[in-house]
Amino acid sequence: MRERSVQRSSAAAGSRGTSTGSWEEAAAEAVAVVSKGDLLWTGGALQVSGEAGPVFLVLPCWECASALAGWCRGLRTPPHSCSQLSALLLTSCVILLKRSGLKVRFCTNESQKSRGRLVEELRSLGFDISEGEVTAPPPAACRLLKERSLRPHLLVHDEVRSEFDQIDTSNPNCVVIADAAAGFSYENMNKAFQVLMGLEDPVLISLGQGRYYKATSGLMLDVGGYMKALEFACGIQAEVVGKPAPEFFKSALREMGLEAHEAIMIGDDIVGDVGGAQRCGMRALQVRTGKFRPSDEHHPEVKADGYVDNLAEAVDLLLQHADK
Repeated sequence: MRERSVQRSSAAAGSRGTSTGSWEEAAAEAVAVVSKGDLLWTGGALQVSGEAGPVFLVLPCWECASALAGWCRGLRTPPHSCSQLSALLLTSCVILLKRSGLKVRFCTNESQKSRGRLVEELRSLGFDISEGEVTAPPPAACRLLKERSLRPHLLVHDEVRSEFDQIDTSNPNCVVIADAAAGFSYENMNKAFQVLMGLEDPVLISLGQGRYYKATSGLMLDVGGYMKALEFACGIQAEVVGKPAPEFFKSALREMGLEAHEAIMIGDDIVGDVGGAQRCGMRALQVRTGKFRPSDEHHPEVKADGYVDNLAEAVDLLLQHADK
């Protein structure tokens, strides 16, 4: 039944000349015109009337329609558990940005999954994304290891070990640490400590230095705390590959062929996203979702160039700027 509803939605949007026919593009059209028109719930379909004509989206429930309507208008709607809607909102924003001709890059500190696995999961949610559009710490760390002939002892998540298959890990002369989750046992941390203390010139490479991140089960400790523990115990300073290191953002800019002043970072982390981007010369918007905390707007060291309630509002601002 849901599959037939999706097909009906796409056909209705396409017949009005407002979309090429896909479910995500119909949603993107709704996000684009909603601020200029009215919304009407019509017993299973959300009708959006705007300059481009009506668009019909068939959604699973009234809560989805209500949440979508509020989200498009920049309202802080109550959380809704429908994963279809959540993916729909995010993919719609990405489609709008790509349609506009703006270059889009996904910069992530994800170090519990390989880049390929991450892209697979995003595609399953409807994202039109390739590995070449994702800047992630593991590939960057591998380049650094090869350039400096480093052989790492790996304290990383099992899911990301495949990223290091082409790296020599015999007789380690450095330690690479990432978000190992349950792998952060005393035994594993102590082994990393012993490797570092046994080196004449110890090198600790951390894939990101996040304090925490938000999962469906709540806030979770990130790699940063464990990195700091090894720094303190060994009397060294880690080299960070990932956000907020400026070089990480610069690598994304190089891959897009852009200068720092030509790009804007959108993220929920005041230090990792906003602060890191600003340190390499970019502007940055913080979204009041995810790991955002009200205290972020009064951070003693980092101040965003702007704050938005959600990704839709950020996209709207970017598209307005792009038209000028």
